[in-house]
Amino acid sequence: MKQTKYIFVTGGVTSSLGKGIIAASLAKLLQARGYSTTIQKFDPYINVDPGTLNPYEHGECFVTNDGAETDLDLGHYERFLNVPTSQANNVTTGRVYLSVIEKERRGEFLGKTVQVVPHITNEIKERMQLLGKSGDFDIVITEIGGTVGDIESLPYIESVRQLLWELGDNNAIVVHLTLVPYLAAAGELKTKPTQHSVKTLMESGIKADILVCRTEHSLSNEIRQKLAQFCNVKPDSVIQSIDAETIYAVPNLMLEEGLDKVALRKLDLPEKTTPDLTKWNEFLHRLKNPKHVVNIGLVGKYVELQDSYKSILEALVHGGAENETKVNIVSIQSDNINAQNVQEKLRNLDAVLVAPGFGSRGIEGKIETVKYVRENKIPFLGICLGMQMAVIEYARNVLKYESANTTEVNESTQYPVIDFMEGQKDIAQKGGTMRLGGWDCKLKEGSKVYQIYGEANINERHRHRYEFNNQYLEDFEKAGLVASGWNPETGLIEVVEIENHPFFVGVQFHPEYKSTVAKPHPLFVSLVKAAIEVKTK
Repeated sequence: MKQTKYIFVTGGVTSSLGKGIIAASLAKLLQARGYSTTIQKFDPYINVDPGTLNPYEHGECFVTNDGAETDLDLGHYERFLNVPTSQANNVTTGRVYLSVIEKERRGEFLGKTVQVVPHITNEIKERMQLLGKSGDFDIVITEIGGTVGDIESLPYIESVRQLLWELGDNNAIVVHLTLVPYLAAAGELKTKPTQHSVKTLMESGIKADILVCRTEHSLSNEIRQKLAQFCNVKPDSVIQSIDAETIYAVPNLMLEEGLDKVALRKLDLPEKTTPDLTKWNEFLHRLKNPKHVVNIGLVGKYVELQDSYKSILEALVHGGAENETKVNIVSIQSDNINAQNVQEKLRNLDAVLVAPGFGSRGIEGKIETVKYVRENKIPFLGICLGMQMAVIEYARNVLKYESANTTEVNESTQYPVIDFMEGQKDIAQKGGTMRLGGWDCKLKEGSKVYQIYGEANINERHRHRYEFNNQYLEDFEKAGLVASGWNPETGLIEVVEIENHPFFVGVQFHPEYKSTVAKPHPLFVSLVKAAIEVKTK
């Protein structure tokens, strides 16, 4: 069996430097050279997964085909590589400790005192090599969450140190992402934070093989030489990562810097071929040279933190580029929308997307939004809770079920048009118990969504607990809200639409999770197209 090579990506100085983007960009370049590559993320928090985290805490929760609730960086990995991730691609400290404790309870440690070293570190190392041992990948890139020096990251750093020794020379390397800040008062870039960060890493027994330096200004040769000398790396292993206008430009910037070449050399792998980024650069060209501009409103409960809707924002970028269109996203807090101001807030928009979410806050604002776009023929896409709001709005204002609601908000509503899934009613635990992962959906022939997808049978990812109540299905369809997609096994409604409207589609699933640079999601492509058509009319 072939020897899988490993690249570990650590971060220093500060968080949010973009380890995920650097990891995804390096993986893209290696993939473009013909190497099968995957990326995994190890997060130091004690939650078993991000599924129970508030979006304000940690951004969106990204869902994989196999139903794993994961870190949003996995979304970047999929968007860049166009390869699905899985449960194995995201591991948290909570999951590691839970596994070790369960083994201890089963007596697997034969009475030994269970400790961080070796039991926790062994568990981490085993999971770090899981994808590599599958035989599917030439190179596995592992992003270590947090910042070197954090107390909670220490077991991961120690595990990497042990693995570097166990795997041997040329089989594993460390890429350290750090910050070279610019001091305006002094008018110069400062290398000292990077030096201290590398020193902290070395105190843990790890030598960085490659330094990737985030910076606002270009690094001079003098600074590169200084960093190389004081951080114990070769000058060509000091890689500049300057601020880019879009994350999708980063692979090209890393190609110019030779990040992939240096990594391959240190892993003792041939360069094979020049990276083929033709398709990628065609996308970039369309992104940077739009022929149209549209304003699309994103109405949600967590708009203050852009990462809360990361996959939606990126899917709109993909859909815009496919249409050679710049999409200006107008974020609107649904709490702030009411019957009096809805026209003022939405009238200058070419399309509206009502976002997913949980809980009762901002619900009425979303319902007012749907009413306005439905009556004023503004293209609309509702995702998950957004689809449910479309159903409630239609029930209240067209069917005249004035008290219609979801039982998530009002358990005793007279018209529970959105209700708890059967089988969910007795569940007490919140983590990992929703309808998750990929589910089949059958589309109604001749419907809008059938035309958009170009096929009858699709599979999309879900993350929700409440469903369209089929008791009211006949009432809705008689009144013009068509159920155009459903799960063939359960009969649960997945898609609703209105026929005499430029674009009015609500989907129970999350199409944004499957949109990639190589394969923009058809729903987002069609929403942007509808926005262009309405605007030009």
